[in-house]
Amino acid sequence: MTSRTVQTSPIEGQKPGTSGLRKKTAVFREPSYLENFVQCIFDGTGGAAGKTYVVGGDGRFFNAEAIGVIIRMAAANGAARLIVGQGGILSTPAASNLIRKYKTDGGIILSASHNPGGENGDFGIKFNAPNGGPAPEKITDAIFARTREITEYRITEEEAADIGRIGTSVLGACRIDVIDPVTDYEALMQELFDFDAIGSLFERGFRICFDAMHAVTGPYATRILEETLGAAKGSVINAVPLPDFGGGHPDPNPVWASELVVIMEGARAPDFGAASDGDGDRNMIMGKGAFVSPSDSLALLTAYAHLAPAYSGKLTGVARSMPTSRAVDLVAERLGIPCFETPTGWKFFGNLLDAGKVTLCGEESAGTGSDHIREKDGLWAALLWLNILARDGRDIVQLRADHWRSFGRNYYSRHDYEEIPTQDAEKLMTTLRNRLPDLPGTTVAGMQITTADDFAYRDPVDDSLTEAQGVRIAFGDGSRVVMRLSGTGTQGATLRVYLERFVGRSGDHAQDLQTALAPVIAAAETVADITKHTGRSSADVIT
Repeated sequence: MTSRTVQTSPIEGQKPGTSGLRKKTAVFREPSYLENFVQCIFDGTGGAAGKTYVVGGDGRFFNAEAIGVIIRMAAANGAARLIVGQGGILSTPAASNLIRKYKTDGGIILSASHNPGGENGDFGIKFNAPNGGPAPEKITDAIFARTREITEYRITEEEAADIGRIGTSVLGACRIDVIDPVTDYEALMQELFDFDAIGSLFERGFRICFDAMHAVTGPYATRILEETLGAAKGSVINAVPLPDFGGGHPDPNPVWASELVVIMEGARAPDFGAASDGDGDRNMIMGKGAFVSPSDSLALLTAYAHLAPAYSGKLTGVARSMPTSRAVDLVAERLGIPCFETPTGWKFFGNLLDAGKVTLCGEESAGTGSDHIREKDGLWAALLWLNILARDGRDIVQLRADHWRSFGRNYYSRHDYEEIPTQDAEKLMTTLRNRLPDLPGTTVAGMQITTADDFAYRDPVDDSLTEAQGVRIAFGDGSRVVMRLSGTGTQGATLRVYLERFVGRSGDHAQDLQTALAPVIAAAETVADITKHTGRSSADVIT
């Protein structure tokens, strides 16, 4: 093997966010852009010599080409072994499982998650740590520091292995194992769930629709739901991963998964609907004519997880991201287990999971997971729902209605203002933060503010402190507004406004969602001057 050292220089803007580095695909295709960052992953984690990595992605445009570069660079940097998904395909949950199962030194995952793909779309790369979870800040900080001082990268002259065929090859001293991307993940699901009960559900005529959104989950859902469990052929739609996701936006919510919504609201709607995103870690759940919010889904899964073999009597605790509704808090209180509130970003659940403090966790942005891996997992969530429905006997709409009667309903919605000029978005948040000390006791839009703060998180495992994670404003009637800037976009900034209103067990649980939240929406606009700062009279996306 002939390798060469290429002289380079730092490239601005290579700071990883909560989910790695995301940019427009064209940026990643610029000379040395990808190579610089990959070298910095190796350098920032102690070098690649003698190490084993999992490598794969969601199949979006540039995925296979980027994997070829990573293989050639890993070999040149002395890596001992690479485990690569056939065709470059590995869902993020599957990659996390492989890292843990084979005790590798980490993984390099290529995805921009729910962002659009294609030549003019987005691309992303992230490093997952040996526990299978997103790299913690001490690692991403080290990688970023290296991006600011890099002077060279190493790469082989030889072409990378053929990742289209399952098998083993070598590149220099590096062994490259191309594996079936589904096999190990399916084996894990069989350990967690009662496949016989789910299979019997399908034998009784239970119908489902799983929308893979032309993203990575297609092969996983087809194999497990249709071939193994016996769901009717065609139950998985948009099952073939495409480089541009079929021109769609692989974000599993009622706006972008509109095809599933039409099916589930139709006259012949299936009994259960689900969708997953670009890299397979998010989920959307529906019953006949009914969307189950991610916050409600987490609460319901926590309440009924005991019906699945892996979780019966084994819930040590639950965690939710701070913006997620407090519906799961009520369930945890009744079950007598702790409920942790963390910043947004799956990596914050990692310490809690590793320490055995929680079993289930979730965030409002359609992510739900458990201690089986260290990532959220879209297909896992659908399978847990199916296991619960198979064992409980009620349909999903009745189960949710009964839950609200038992715990009350947290009306909840997220309003996104996308691609705001970064300076304007930051000015909005700075102005709001400066007002926080004066807000408690005041009334806005007819609602009295009781508390207002900027969320800070003290990790109960390592005592680390993470500050400035989003503004929280609570009102006297139990309503709540949360505002933060998202780090998952590639242009400008996205302002996320989270709105929550609690109605007790005997209250009206059948109101239109946005109507029920109208007073909270008005209060959010007034307290933050959203229109003034953004120039928008309404949100771009409401979920």
